[in-house]
Amino acid sequence: MNEKNYITPHGAERLKQELRQLRDGERPNVVKTVAWAASNGDRSENADYIYGKRRLREIDRRIEFLKKRLEKAVVVDPAQQSGERILFGATVTFENEDGNSKTISIVGADEVDVSKGHISWLSPIGKALLNAHKGQSVRVALPRGEEELEVLAVSYREII
Repeated sequence: MNEKNYITPHGAERLKQELRQLRDGERPNVVKTVAWAASNGDRSENADYIYGKRRLREIDRRIEFLKKRLEKAVVVDPAQQSGERILFGATVTFENEDGNSKTISIVGADEVDVSKGHISWLSPIGKALLNAHKGQSVRVALPRGEEELEVLAVSYREII
């Protein structure tokens, strides 16, 4: 966790939004519930109190995690980049050895969403593609074995 946390502007905003929601919305509500439950007397068998304290610890851990991720964030706007060399934030179309093509966007570890084709720059495919360019073939080590990917297209655009 000592390395930089590359992230797109949209990804950084999502983390900030989650932090605000936890800090300014959910945490104060849980604190009220815990205070009310504590005022009811015996805390040893008070489910609202026990659950509330547990939830507060979860929220506080998540808040600390988000703060650390945002402190290390290096925001890179893909829309401000160009060229055929694959860098963080690139949207890449490649073809595998079977002739199947796929389009992915290389994003930060906190914004991975395989259903949208967003993969981490730290993933095996992300690492293999970084610094490659259109027309180049790269080898990637996957769980099912090594595979060659040919880069068909590279573009830079806003990633949502």
